[in-house]
Amino acid sequence: MQIIYTAEFVRLFKKLSKEIKKEALKKEVLFRKNPFDLKLRTHKLKGKLKDCYAFHISYSNRIIFEFSNNKKVVYFHSVGTHDIYK
Repeated sequence: MQIIYTAEFVRLFKKLSKEIKKEALKKEVLFRKNPFDLKLRTHKLKGKLKDCYAFHISYSNRIIFEFSNNKKVVYFHSVGTHDIYK
């Protein structure tokens, strides 16, 4: 699986604390093995983000992502607290 990081994702990732960045990288390893691993708590989003999914980095931090049509490429769109859903 290939992951493409959007410019927004990269910008927001740089702003995260060192601890959250470290946890995000651990969760990405799990994600690459199985995007729906129970430890990630992956869930489909609703509303304007209805084509996207999110998974948990920590209690309050998430990564929003989207599968390509062929499911071989994943786009990481955003990262952060619940404010990223707005």
